[in-house]
Amino acid sequence: MYHIDQRDLAELNRREALLRCGAGFGSLALGTLLAVPNRAVAAEAASGFNLVPKVPHHIPRARAVIQLFMHGGPSHVDLLDPKPELTRLDGQPPPGEVADDENRTSYLMGSPFKFSKHGQSGLEFSELLPHIARHADDIAVVRSMFTEHRNHEQAIWMANTGLIVAGRPNIGAWVAYGLGTENQNLPAYVSLPDPGGLPVDGVRNWSSGWLPPVYQGTAVRSEGLPVLHLAPQTARSAEVDRARLDLLGKLNRQHRARHTGELDLDARIASFELAARMQLSATDALDVSQETAATQALYGLHQDATRSYGKRCLMARRLVERGVRFVQIFMAGQPWDTHSDNTAGTRKCCEQTDLPIGGLLTDLRQRG
Repeated sequence: MYHIDQRDLAELNRREALLRCGAGFGSLALGTLLAVPNRAVAAEAASGFNLVPKVPHHIPRARAVIQLFMHGGPSHVDLLDPKPELTRLDGQPPPGEVADDENRTSYLMGSPFKFSKHGQSGLEFSELLPHIARHADDIAVVRSMFTEHRNHEQAIWMANTGLIVAGRPNIGAWVAYGLGTENQNLPAYVSLPDPGGLPVDGVRNWSSGWLPPVYQGTAVRSEGLPVLHLAPQTARSAEVDRARLDLLGKLNRQHRARHTGELDLDARIASFELAARMQLSATDALDVSQETAATQALYGLHQDATRSYGKRCLMARRLVERGVRFVQIFMAGQPWDTHSDNTAGTRKCCEQTDLPIGGLLTDLRQRG
């Protein structure tokens, strides 16, 4: 486990701290830790880390995040970053300054897809993204980001945590740590994995790393029971359930009193308490059948290709409007890793995601 020595922190300036910890989201959140006096850190640890709403340092422009994580890396030159020169040189050997020394037989390949400008901004989108393109004036496309590491797993860590090192808190955990939740009956941080399977790197995608476990993501399923073991398997009266939970809570608190500072135990206690509160709130929040037929169609729930991703996009909207701070949506495996057949693979992924994402953007704008 990674430990922060308060004596070391006292001797660090901001630049040195960022250099030590990398320049990712985790590093930005570190500023909060550096600003907290030692006594306050000790007091918070003693009382247990929690998800009560926190007052931000500045008035926020947004109160929640929906992260659509595209495992495998969509081909930017085929979707959002047209390269006219690449199209002009299609089929030709690469120039010497970019040639691959290990494979001199390769040739340049221009995008097979057409681009067009959209909105007042004139932002260019591929023909594969017609629904997202309608929101051109509401989208910021960052074309300056890059990484020097070409392995997928390390790239996932970099995107989620800011470093190519496994086991660090990801952005959702930092948001939960910094802001808590606006709804004590729902988690602060929810992950919506694909019913077809986990993404590459599995549950580490929503890990809290060395932050207390209470800040890790809660995986919610979009098919079948949203949260396993949330409701009792045998019918019992509310009084019996309450008595069982009270007894369990009492035993856990007694155990915690003998093992102070055990954050895993604090997280387990908080998990049991949250599960009890979620029995009604989660069922309501995740029930997309409450939506109108028009809204369901907006997300593509009536089409085979878009139903799965669209349902998770709709669930994400319902969660954030009920106070969940951070929601992630994943696809199974890493379908955007389209080296073997980029044209067909990219087209298939866009068929699954473009309409639901466009619907989500439309719905969020309509709801303010």
